[in-house]
Amino acid sequence: MPTGLLKRRTRTGWLLLLPMLGILAVVVAYPFLRTIVLSFTSARLVGTAPLKWVGLENYAYALTDPAFLAAIGRTAIFVGLSVSAEVIIGVLVALLLNREFVGRGFMRALIVLPWALPTVVNAMMWRLIYSPDFGALNAALTQLGLASGYQSWLGNPSSALVMVAIADIWKNFSIVALIALAALQTVPKDLYEAATIDGAGPWTRFWRITLPGIVGPLSVALVLRTIEAFKVFDIIYVMTRGGPANSTKTVSFFVYQEAFGFMRAGSGASYALIVVLIATVFISLYINLVRRQGQSV
Repeated sequence: MPTGLLKRRTRTGWLLLLPMLGILAVVVAYPFLRTIVLSFTSARLVGTAPLKWVGLENYAYALTDPAFLAAIGRTAIFVGLSVSAEVIIGVLVALLLNREFVGRGFMRALIVLPWALPTVVNAMMWRLIYSPDFGALNAALTQLGLASGYQSWLGNPSSALVMVAIADIWKNFSIVALIALAALQTVPKDLYEAATIDGAGPWTRFWRITLPGIVGPLSVALVLRTIEAFKVFDIIYVMTRGGPANSTKTVSFFVYQEAFGFMRAGSGASYALIVVLIATVFISLYINLVRRQGQSV
């Protein structure tokens, strides 16, 4: 290709990208830079106190704040519960839907519904299921003789986080199942036939053929779900508002409360940037996984 034509195409490409770059600069770049500046100040959303430059004071306080560190710990527990269960259930459902049976097409379409459900609707639905007065969970356990009476699942600090994690698992396991199912379609059936002839059982076939065949896409799904679970906010806000006794206050909800509940914009910005740095680690892992997948194809 002639050099002049290549330069003209490059200029045309940048001109076509300019509107999008302008939108990104206004919507993403400016707020992000503004947040960085605020994190070094004593800014508040209300009041007439003069704005003071405090340097790294907000970050030093954030990294030693027991409440913030506890929120990170609760978030790690939530991520561990949700993501591990979603991967296990998703793989099991994918293995089931990969088999031949009547109505398989309908079941494959049905499995998308939990994931397609808006998170707020899902949270409200599970809040009603957990209701201590008329919830379906209490009614089922009582009628089956597994519980002596109705319990406040979301009102108990020892069970609230687990209950919220179950609601999140129900909604998001299907996306893992779909990714695993798509990966299963690429595993050659000849390998299973040869392994069966050699006397390999179902468990051996899974570990030696199925899992190696889907581990790449499954790793990408694992990292994506980890990123989403780490920044969970909406389901927490709708179901528990961080309670009871802060038992479900995740790191994203903590940042929201610091900035918009207590109106401390400066310290809230520093908390938010620390969360961004942690999320960046997961994003970098995701990019490396995608790059490795591209090189292995």
